[in-house]
Amino acid sequence: MNTIEKTYKLAKEKYLRSGINTEDAIKKLKNKSISLHCWQGDDVGGFETSASNLSGSGLQVTGNYPGKARNPEDLRKDIEKAFSLIPGRHRVNLHAIYGEFGGKTIDRNEIEPKHFSNWIEWAKRKKLGLDFNGTLFAHPNASSGMTLSSIDPKIRKFWIEHVKRCRKIAAVMGKETGSPSIHNLWISDGMKDSTVNRGKYRKLLKESLDEIYRVEYSPKYLKDSVESKLFGIGSESFVTGSHEFYLEYAAKNNLMLCLDSGHFHPTESIADKISAVLQFSDEVLLHVSRGIRWDSDHAVVFNDELREIALEIVRNNALTRAHVALDYFDASINRIGAWVLGARATQKALLYALLEPSKQISTFENNGNYFARLALLEEQKTMPLGAVWDYFCLINNIPADDCLLTDILNYEKTVLSKR
Repeated sequence: MNTIEKTYKLAKEKYLRSGINTEDAIKKLKNKSISLHCWQGDDVGGFETSASNLSGSGLQVTGNYPGKARNPEDLRKDIEKAFSLIPGRHRVNLHAIYGEFGGKTIDRNEIEPKHFSNWIEWAKRKKLGLDFNGTLFAHPNASSGMTLSSIDPKIRKFWIEHVKRCRKIAAVMGKETGSPSIHNLWISDGMKDSTVNRGKYRKLLKESLDEIYRVEYSPKYLKDSVESKLFGIGSESFVTGSHEFYLEYAAKNNLMLCLDSGHFHPTESIADKISAVLQFSDEVLLHVSRGIRWDSDHAVVFNDELREIALEIVRNNALTRAHVALDYFDASINRIGAWVLGARATQKALLYALLEPSKQISTFENNGNYFARLALLEEQKTMPLGAVWDYFCLINNIPADDCLLTDILNYEKTVLSKR
């Protein structure tokens, strides 16, 4: 028995005294997939023939760390490396700009499933699920700051067609991989300064969405979600797709709502919103990010906000109803490291939640014994989570935390530094 196993045995006994079966928690965590976002690997560049320009799109990538993916082969290799350091089996989240277009100029209203055939075949070989996103930014037809809510009908038509094609591609991905693909829609539409036609833009957005979602696909292949934002770079005064707009639209049209942890006020956590949304929706999509000074998309770490998100998922018995995806892009640090740290932090938060004696705490709360509730919540903070986490890594043949740095830096030396 090695050190990790010995330490785990002691931790298992301590949790058992609190009525928690660590083996059950580990089994549930192993079955929970996280969707890894491809755009961390190349700074939201994509593989269109013309270089993407994020200026004015509500996005900003900072840093120029060496070794970013230059092509689909690089990106898939880097994702495989990241997955080799993340316990469990997970998913890959693609944006439309990551198709393989054979060196041809294929505009976004012309993309087809064939442009993602290599991704699909790769995912099938690796037994990975695929999720998908329309890319409604970094394009001449998004230069005005408006896409689906543009007053120009030609612009709206272009983007409506783009999203229709993206949904079709996602449905093919879901069918081919045997796991439903979540197609998430986020647009950067908004105004930098005082806006008087808010209602008009939202009416146009609703009309665009109605046309997009008129085509129905089997939920066995495709699940649709819509994502809001409080404000963006260049849309500080008004965002067409606000939380209230998409909350109503999703509820009325039986779509998933996407809650992004970086898209609200810095003091506002999406954790509180999970149980509210799940009273009226079967499922919810969570985009996990870490905002510093608002939506700055830092690599996720195991902090209080992430812990509360995980606790709300588990306490509401929503492990299968709450889909978790990572969404950040940090070009100032090793990109594979950013993926791995974020995914593992999210898993640690879920493990923390699964190891909470929630039934006992809930009983104290129901009986009005709020001191006992608080005492148990405090006790959880010093329980041996790390020992259970290390054991979870061990049984999945994944390096524990103390071995990560060497592994990632070696990949940087042998692969990334040569790009």
